[in-house]
Amino acid sequence: MTSSRSVHDSLGELSIPSEAYYGAQTARAIENFPISGLRLQRPFIRAQAIIKWAAAKAHQELGVLDHDKATAICDAAQEVIDGKFDSWFQVDVYQAGAGTSQNMNVNEVIASRAAELLGKSRGDYSVVHPNDHVNMSQSTNDTIHVAMQIAGMELLVHELYPALDNLIADLDDKTREFAEVVKSGRTHLQDAVPLRLGDEFSAYADNLRRHKQWLDEAGQSLFEIGLGGNAVGTGINTPEGFAEVSVSYVRQFTGLPFQIARNPFTFNQNPDEVVFVSGVLRSLALALQRIANDFRLLSSGPRTGLAEIQLPAVQPGSSIMPGKINPVMAEMLNMIAFQVQGCDTTVAHAGGAGQLELNVMMPVMAANFLHEIHILATGMNAFSTRCVKGITADTARCERYADLSLSLATALNTEVGYETAAKVVKQALASNISLRESGEALGVDAKALNQALDTKSLSQVVKRTKA
Repeated sequence: MTSSRSVHDSLGELSIPSEAYYGAQTARAIENFPISGLRLQRPFIRAQAIIKWAAAKAHQELGVLDHDKATAICDAAQEVIDGKFDSWFQVDVYQAGAGTSQNMNVNEVIASRAAELLGKSRGDYSVVHPNDHVNMSQSTNDTIHVAMQIAGMELLVHELYPALDNLIADLDDKTREFAEVVKSGRTHLQDAVPLRLGDEFSAYADNLRRHKQWLDEAGQSLFEIGLGGNAVGTGINTPEGFAEVSVSYVRQFTGLPFQIARNPFTFNQNPDEVVFVSGVLRSLALALQRIANDFRLLSSGPRTGLAEIQLPAVQPGSSIMPGKINPVMAEMLNMIAFQVQGCDTTVAHAGGAGQLELNVMMPVMAANFLHEIHILATGMNAFSTRCVKGITADTARCERYADLSLSLATALNTEVGYETAAKVVKQALASNISLRESGEALGVDAKALNQALDTKSLSQVVKRTKA
């Protein structure tokens, strides 16, 4: 049997495992919310501990917390940041509103470890108390919101932006590689005038590039944090200067330009910056979804589809059809895109659920917000490495499709007139031949045909002069 110890809170006593670093409030949350088995992610725990570290540093600087307590809290918080106590963060994502249980979980773990560092037994709060010292000058209402933004910004800067840059670079490489591959364009999933395969890839890269810009612009809002606003934004029970000093320590620790919220009441009421950034993440997911869809169409076959490009074969595609290869990396990216849209829907609904001075839906917002950032980053890395880098083009097939496209009649108009061009198209359709063959059969001038049906010239970008 596992040994236990008795702990208490304002509701009374209960037993927890002797080795536990958490305390009574965490234990009650574990009992009350056995919902999903999902926990708030490691980046969120890290962000919470950064806040506790910064608060203790600020309190010591402001002379309201003695050196030994502050040092013990900071050292314990650093160990949490490093992931040494991850197993003791056990509160479910679906928990008490605002994240009170989550805030107390980190307060209790840090207080227990600080007690050990000061020579006391684990869970002895006589020297360092979860509420009085670790949570000093703070509230769940400001710290959970702040942690969500710190974690989100760190994930954007250190995971998502590099993954997006890598994918854009690989698409740019393919743009150059396929610059001379002429192919048929398609609109409405029907044949259209020719373009270069490199042009299609340049559109993919440029679309992601502008999403990176939009995400960077939206992400700036996450740098404004309301630490020190406390319960409703008034900063009750905080020493003068705490907000500014604690945020400066957050800035120092993360190396990111976090700053004090212009209006702490706005910050406490509205996690709208997270909703804003999540919306751009949804748009990025939709852009990735259309790239994945195009790759699946362009590589379809290999005998009965378009088969203009070949995706790398990374694993067998069927448990029953030998030799079948599926576009698995594109399918994976599609699934991520769908999940991100679901996460964003949750973030949006939760973000609009605030009442009066607080939005209490922040735990589920944080879980979905961080999840969508993480899977977009890891998904793009895998897609780039295992798919985009290895794409090859069937140049001959692309060019053959371009020659067969009846939409080349668009250029034939200017050489032989609309009515003659229409006859050429009608004959080509009836006889299942190319426009060139149809034109020759109808006696159209060879020079006009050559001029109008030169797919290499037609696929070049029209030079435009600026107005």
